[in-house]
Amino acid sequence: MSHQLHRTDELQHASFLLVLAVVSLLMAVIVWPFAQPLLWAALAAIMFQPLYRWMLRKMGGHRNPAAISSLGVIFFAVLVPALWLATLVVQEALVLVATLQAQPLDLATSFDRAYGMLPEVAQQAVDRSGWADMANVQTKLEGLLAESAGMIASQAVSIGSGALGFLLAFSVGLYVMFFLLRDGERIGRTVLRTIPVERSISERLAQRFLGIVRATIKGSGVVGLVQGVLAGISFFIVGLESALLFGVLTTVFALVPVIGAGAVYVPVGLWLLIAGEAWQGIFVLVFGFAVISSSDNVLRPILVGRDTGIPDWIILVTTLGGISFLGFSGIVLGPLVAGLFLASWSILQEQRDEDARATEDEIDPITVDASGRAAASAE
Repeated sequence: MSHQLHRTDELQHASFLLVLAVVSLLMAVIVWPFAQPLLWAALAAIMFQPLYRWMLRKMGGHRNPAAISSLGVIFFAVLVPALWLATLVVQEALVLVATLQAQPLDLATSFDRAYGMLPEVAQQAVDRSGWADMANVQTKLEGLLAESAGMIASQAVSIGSGALGFLLAFSVGLYVMFFLLRDGERIGRTVLRTIPVERSISERLAQRFLGIVRATIKGSGVVGLVQGVLAGISFFIVGLESALLFGVLTTVFALVPVIGAGAVYVPVGLWLLIAGEAWQGIFVLVFGFAVISSSDNVLRPILVGRDTGIPDWIILVTTLGGISFLGFSGIVLGPLVAGLFLASWSILQEQRDEDARATEDEIDPITVDASGRAAASAE
């Protein structure tokens, strides 16, 4: 009888787990259209939790006013400038593409100028590589510009036609951020108690996750923003058109490890040199190597404090994979997934080491006692 009851309990438990899995899957499918605003709301709530705590102390422990005040600061100090900047960047991109279409770059002349500056050995290498045929490159570039103009225009139309969807997603993100700021810690503790993982492991994983989020956003986001600002200032000084656009591009590339900000300021500096603007090109290159790239080495230890333990090649692969899967959000989500992956395996290794030490501690007293009894009987 007891055996039958036990089997019935196991069947009921398995049925409940199946229902739980199906309901969770349906929940994930339903909220998937708002996955990106929910992701950014969660990350913002984690990063601005110190601001909320400060507001909470100033307002005598009243959680709702503190969360509303924190959300207001985030909205006017971060979100509004970001949206305004995005609008300016799109406008500069459209103007730049239109200018290049109206006045195509004369690559042949520029190539001849750069080719003449090379030593004879380098000129022979260029001749063997086939890059000397600039007419073909010019044709491909003009086709690329036409495609770029069409793509930017179509994206602008889609953004305009999808304004209602964007506004809805933006509003949902702000609404969720309010509750995550106010109840984030309580929600986190509830999740830790609910997930079917040993409490010590879940707590360590949560601590590592928070550390990875802060390190990723502070160590990569803030450093990338600073490098973009510095690059934009250097482009503005030399009178480069669309300096804001190239500064934002520098910020984006600075978020990708290995590639970095040099993917923007090096081609810009070289192009200025080829175009005959010598001091401008030298200034951009020298300023880029001496200030922009060096700012990473100065700021990252100050902001992060210590290394996240994620190798650069893993960050590169996961960042590119995240971009291909989720678009711009993948720049942040990719390294977060990589950090959680490595943290989970390291916690598993730590747990096995702790279990092995505990087993050794249990065996050692028995061994000592047995050897002691053997020595006494021998005497």
